[in-house]
Amino acid sequence: MRRQTGCRKTKPTPLKPDDLAYALFHAAKLVATVLKGASLVGGYERVLRENPNWSDALRGAVRDLTWRTLRDYGRGDATLRHFLQEKPLSVTIHALLLVAVHRFEQRPEQAHTLVNQAVDAAAHLSVGLKGVVNGVLRNVVRQEANIAIWRDEDIAARYAYPEWWIRRVQREHKDDWEAILAAGNLHPPVCLRVNRRRVTVERYLSELADVGIVAERLDNDALLLAHPLPVSKLPGFAEGKVSAQDAGAQWAAPWLGAREGERVLDACAAPGGKSAHLLELADIELTALELDPVRASFLRSNLARLGLSAKVVVADCCELGAWWDGRPFDRILADVPCSGSGVVRRHPDIKWLRRDSDIAGFAAQQAAIIGALWQTLAVGGTMLYVTCSVFDDENHRQIERFLAQHPDAELFMPQSCQIHPLLPTTHHDGFYYACLRKKTRLV
Repeated sequence: MRRQTGCRKTKPTPLKPDDLAYALFHAAKLVATVLKGASLVGGYERVLRENPNWSDALRGAVRDLTWRTLRDYGRGDATLRHFLQEKPLSVTIHALLLVAVHRFEQRPEQAHTLVNQAVDAAAHLSVGLKGVVNGVLRNVVRQEANIAIWRDEDIAARYAYPEWWIRRVQREHKDDWEAILAAGNLHPPVCLRVNRRRVTVERYLSELADVGIVAERLDNDALLLAHPLPVSKLPGFAEGKVSAQDAGAQWAAPWLGAREGERVLDACAAPGGKSAHLLELADIELTALELDPVRASFLRSNLARLGLSAKVVVADCCELGAWWDGRPFDRILADVPCSGSGVVRRHPDIKWLRRDSDIAGFAAQQAAIIGALWQTLAVGGTMLYVTCSVFDDENHRQIERFLAQHPDAELFMPQSCQIHPLLPTTHHDGFYYACLRKKTRLV
């Protein structure tokens, strides 16, 4: 019998969780899900379910690589275009190269190790393309001096946003556009909201200090952490003493101004941070409305951890007959679906999944929501309109259109409102707030 000859494909050596290649591999798969049009958060949650034994450090490493790569996607993609002109690659290998290019930019002194580890990761994604990954990354290292020049010539690479996004922000925020774009590329701050039904702000600051956690108290009593950390490390988190919530989002409850005994509606309530804050500040009769049953379940869990209760209803807020009993609400929080352009540093996939044409669709949906909810507001009542967007069509233009169509509506500013809108900064994300009152009589 003749002996068979030839190359045998061998399985690559399994990646070890403490190797950089392991983190590169999983980050590349997550980035690839976004490049294919899927949500980053959903993909990350699925990966965590599939890998329940990951340490906090490994979860953090994969998340950090993924989120940072997507924040810098415009820069990484512009770099790779110079090396992949004739090499169409699978989405996953392209994603791996994006992750590796970002890592190289952050830690150029580790270039040799990075290339080797990326090649190891490539062996588990597409063994036949190890050589391509090796060649491209070595070229990137050799051309480091030219990369900055190439990126500066490309506006999407210079600012790490799609060009349509940059042009829209330039047009709508003539004095602040560069600061807005820069803020969206920062690592997001971590802020806490103290549950005043369990502990005072002063007491909780002391508890943080006792365990060596440094925090700054902001104007609205949000606590800005000097260094991010998992909520499991926060004293009293499991007992409901505190929640993680952006400082900008913590203006919603005080600006709505709900008082004891009032009927209040949180119309797009999940995941429940603003609902909980309302309940922490006053004894109110709260209805928390949410379209998605899964998100509604998460809302209930959040309220239970904090020792709070509300009437949680799963329904479309525009279909009044499905959920409204005809009794008017004294206050309505309308935290409407939006582009998310003000929270893009937390959800960097938004920059690459959104299209300019999407904004008109969000604006139409928002108009339908507040038009329906206005019917449920009592005469003399207050509606707080909220987006986490920096785009005018979703913000002041939306309110201008609403006021023109509803002569019984007037715009006013709460006494504590110092800044309107809230543009993203190092302390908080970007939000838009508009307080609307239903007139008691028409002039």
